[in-house]
Amino acid sequence: MLFRFDVQEAQAILDKKRRMLGRGLSYAEKILFLHEGEGSYAKRLTPGQDPVELYPDRVALQDATAQMAMLQFMQSQAERTRVPATIHCDHLLRASRGAEIDLATGCEANHEVYDFLSSAAERYGLGFWGPGSGIIHQVVFENYAFPGGLMLGTDSHTPNAGGLGMLAIGVGGADAAEAMLGLPWETPCPTIVGVHLTGRLSGWASAKDLVLEMLRRFTVKGGTGKIFEYFGDGARSLSATEKATITNMGAELGATSSVFVYDESMDAYLRNVGRSGDADEVRAMSGVLAQDDACTADPQSVFANVVELDLASIKPAHAGPFSPDNVTAVAEFARKAEEEGWPKSVSAVLLGSCTNSSYSDLHAAADILEQAARQGLKPKAPFLLSPGSRQIFETIRRNHLLDTFLEAGATILASACGPCIGQWERTDLPKGTPNVIFTTFNRNFRGRNDANPETRAFLTSPAMAAALAIAGKVGFDPERDPLVSASGEPFKLIPPEPPALPPNGLVSSKEGFRPPNEDGSGTEVIIPPDSERLERLKPFDPWDGGDFIDLPILVKTEGKTTTDHISPGGKWLAYRGHLSNISKNLLEGALNAFTRETGHGTNVLTGARGVPFPDLALYYKENAGGCIIIGDWNYGEGSSREHAAMTPRFLGAKAVIARSFARIHEANLKKQGILPFVFSDPSDYDRIGEFDRISILGLDRLAPGKPVIARVSAKNGDSFEIRLDHSLNNKQIAWFKAGSALRGSAT
Repeated sequence: MLFRFDVQEAQAILDKKRRMLGRGLSYAEKILFLHEGEGSYAKRLTPGQDPVELYPDRVALQDATAQMAMLQFMQSQAERTRVPATIHCDHLLRASRGAEIDLATGCEANHEVYDFLSSAAERYGLGFWGPGSGIIHQVVFENYAFPGGLMLGTDSHTPNAGGLGMLAIGVGGADAAEAMLGLPWETPCPTIVGVHLTGRLSGWASAKDLVLEMLRRFTVKGGTGKIFEYFGDGARSLSATEKATITNMGAELGATSSVFVYDESMDAYLRNVGRSGDADEVRAMSGVLAQDDACTADPQSVFANVVELDLASIKPAHAGPFSPDNVTAVAEFARKAEEEGWPKSVSAVLLGSCTNSSYSDLHAAADILEQAARQGLKPKAPFLLSPGSRQIFETIRRNHLLDTFLEAGATILASACGPCIGQWERTDLPKGTPNVIFTTFNRNFRGRNDANPETRAFLTSPAMAAALAIAGKVGFDPERDPLVSASGEPFKLIPPEPPALPPNGLVSSKEGFRPPNEDGSGTEVIIPPDSERLERLKPFDPWDGGDFIDLPILVKTEGKTTTDHISPGGKWLAYRGHLSNISKNLLEGALNAFTRETGHGTNVLTGARGVPFPDLALYYKENAGGCIIIGDWNYGEGSSREHAAMTPRFLGAKAVIARSFARIHEANLKKQGILPFVFSDPSDYDRIGEFDRISILGLDRLAPGKPVIARVSAKNGDSFEIRLDHSLNNKQIAWFKAGSALRGSAT
């Protein structure tokens, strides 16, 4: 059974909430209320202030973050996960020479991690999807996601399942471990924003362009603390996988989640992938799950804000470089590229990822390649394809789309994340060479895909990516610009009209999957004692009861400081299960506001300059009692990787003081026992100097909603006080005192 409640039970819960709130309920609210814990069920919660306790239906973990999640789960001494959970091996495979070779090479290179995760899954009752089986979000969408469900995942793009009407939320490994222990997951009560869609997409406009329009309007900070609920006739015109593209990239808005209201497209998808039983069960619950009438009759009474979007107004666009909210219409892109001095040729096109690797997405790209082939043209730029799952790969092979890609000269990569998360072994250009790539991915931070800071990566739709590969020119606009056939005749590409679902259904494949073990008590979890990639965790020390006095500043970061900057991926993905080793990348990509260096700072105790931040943090830990990190706006934007919180904790950071935080990173800091503060006056950020020392006072009186005073002492003896705000509640303060959330939960 999918649901833990029947229709009568659900109606009783929702009726009580309607009476409490005095209004109708949104779809997202219904899911929240039906999964709410006793700690918040009977209360009227204030969004953004009061915590809500939730019990998820399932937990999903990808291999890069599953390592720390399982290491933390093991600390609990639990015998088995109490919530259905799966591990997906998708992040660690390198993308280089093609699927077969890369898969064999990756299995050998990562065998320690795969053996650990496989044995841990067998021991503790998790399903295990081995390398090559697919990207976590695509596999979850095909096999587990369902309308009305609640899921936590150790990846920021977990909301991909919102395209199938599931409320899915990205979290850190400690959150996942606690949920697997059967404990409630706690988060600030989110604000629900209604996105009312009308009209229909047409021409070259795609679901990718719709979410880029949302990013243009809201930026990467505008969704913090919010759930975006998409509804209306326009929403119903989109397929389930188009919906998933939009909810997937809701993570780039900083949103807690994004979700579409259940409709017929979701029922059709479930039946197409062979889940008719799930489709029937959801249909029986559809009356309960439907938005209340007030959502359309009087939406302002239900939603904190209502966004109106006419799909007919959406135009094709690219986003980049370096941030997914740098959105430019395709019609204006050639002019902007000229103004910015970007290279004029496309150096590579990357198709796939969890955002755009559905059958419909790949069909759209194949259509463009076929149009070009009929005119004697092949891509002028290298073209790489990452199928989202083994099932997608087998389906495009059965339906001959794979032949189209191969005939066009595409390199078919393994069904894994690959270049999207920095696992691209790029050899065609020396590092440091300015170049432009187009991808159908979800992020484009500097150096993310190929570790080249001079690569300008732009996000776009699958059809547009294929068109750009054919043209080879960054400013090409298929709506306006003709191509020239092999015979010298001009022609224009026609917008593709791909099917929403594969004819004859998605090919069924469970290759690489091992179902949960009924009894894993006799299984030994494999962690080699001399491993460089895995290390058993030792609990962090509890708070000593005193204030933080005269701590040096490790760094004041300037501008965008994502989790990629704090704990980079790429080559460092190899050490995600070894805290001592992964800590050697701390803040490697962060810009030092004091010295303008990246990844280095000044030792204020010795005067040494150009010191790598991991070495500097360790020195302060051993000689100054720790350090403080100062952050700019939206500090910790990006992925769910809790390593960005665990590594500073491991190296002695006591607090992070920022202008503002991204949601997941702030939560991860709390979980690991680091205090996250925000400047009450954001301009105080500018007052902090390189050689200043910071004292955080009155920690014995730390309490929810009460500001904290910090004393900033300059090198010349002057000092001043600043006020710091925080969002810590009593439970989270207990985590700080205990040393971490898992230690706090154990006590």
